[in-house]
Amino acid sequence: MRLYIVRHGETDWNRIHRVQGHTDIPLNDYGRHLARETAEGMKDVRIDMGYTSPLSRAKETAQIILGDRGVPLYEDGRIEELSFGSYEGMRTGGEEREPESEAFNRFFTDTANYIPPQDAETIPQLYDRTGDFLTEICEREELRDCCILVSTHGAAMTALLNRIRGNLSVSEFWQHEVPPNCSVTEVEVRDGNPQIVREGVIYYKEKVRKWKTV
Repeated sequence: MRLYIVRHGETDWNRIHRVQGHTDIPLNDYGRHLARETAEGMKDVRIDMGYTSPLSRAKETAQIILGDRGVPLYEDGRIEELSFGSYEGMRTGGEEREPESEAFNRFFTDTANYIPPQDAETIPQLYDRTGDFLTEICEREELRDCCILVSTHGAAMTALLNRIRGNLSVSEFWQHEVPPNCSVTEVEVRDGNPQIVREGVIYYKEKVRKWKTV
């Protein structure tokens, strides 16, 4: 089995550093461009099926990459982005950064001391549901010879990759930083055991825009 795990393309909220989480923000034109460039880069890659977060930014990214392959695409809530509850919609960077954003930004800068709102998910909860998805996919015998696209989000993708690395530490959650929009990580699964083959592959020429907290 081979997995191609991709983070969705850019949205307007990505651009202005506004917290998304479960809020269903669509791709912007630049995000669609990144997805099309990724599709072009992967046009000769065999893909037999796809799984996507139900959120439209991930789903449209998957649809663009799959193109006219005519393969099934399944929605799975276990690879949806982490819920940030009442933090969603908050501006966390730039001149319009909101004063309350300091507490949220610990999610990136001091993850061990990040305290989610009561209506949000914790990082261990994210590890649990994404891990359940990964284990099920890797252990399904009928998928052992398949090549699968997995379209997800920054934190959810990081949780998946950290599990593959064998490190579920909350304090080291971002040890490899936030995956760039439309970056692709290739994972080989043998006897149910996933291993990263190539990480953070970029198929577009633009300079990668990183998340900033200032």
